[in-house]
Amino acid sequence: METASHPRPPRQQGESRSTLRILQSVFGIAVLLATLFTAFPSRGLVSGDFYSRLSVILTPRPVEGSAPASQPQLRIGIVAGHAGNDPGAVCVDGNGQVTLTEADVNLKIAAIVQQKLIEAGYQVDLLREFDSRLNGYRALAIVSIHNDSCEYVNDEATGFKVAAALNTTDPNRANRLTACLIDRYQRATNLTFHAGSITSDMREYHAFREIDPSTIAAIIETGFLNLDREILTKQTERVAAGVVDGILCFANNENIEPTPVPGAIP
Repeated sequence: METASHPRPPRQQGESRSTLRILQSVFGIAVLLATLFTAFPSRGLVSGDFYSRLSVILTPRPVEGSAPASQPQLRIGIVAGHAGNDPGAVCVDGNGQVTLTEADVNLKIAAIVQQKLIEAGYQVDLLREFDSRLNGYRALAIVSIHNDSCEYVNDEATGFKVAAALNTTDPNRANRLTACLIDRYQRATNLTFHAGSITSDMREYHAFREIDPSTIAAIIETGFLNLDREILTKQTERVAAGVVDGILCFANNENIEPTPVPGAIP
């Protein structure tokens, strides 16, 4: 049986589009090659860093004036007391050998605090005692971690201390950070708040004068290296968790018991 022949559909329009796409691709490649050969001198094409230079050109760069990746309200600073400067309080055995230093204990606690806060979604800086980054440091809060003497004083020399920066521009928020640290740390560790031994050196801690005035700051002595040594050195995760809970209480504006805070800023 003979079949009727049908005319083929016109191809002129489809062919024109295909040709246009090919020309656009060729032109794009030509522009890219021209850019590369303009950017690299002839000797650069045979040098070992060709691909690294190519990467610089092809990698998107931040737009000038765009917001930084880390905003001050999401940043928290943790100072490891005495780190990078001196040992702080020193514990020695009967032979005069150093068995423990405050700086080591502080750093171990601070490092765990940093990691836990990072896991909670914050940008966290672990800072040394006299860190150059403290100058004008801006953050939601900064907490310096210390510990008290390794010498036996009496049976009452146990527990923790917290003090806010005396020169804060926002006493209400500074007192809230202090109250959060006291409440949450005490719950986590069952240690007693040792309010009676808070000193002016704590309230006028040098870092408080170096940071940006808008940064809320506090210092915590997490225990005494003598009577509290076991929890500080063998339950360090628990100690660090108490500090983290206090900071998150402040950051998340969580409820705390309305108990008076000794040493609060008026």
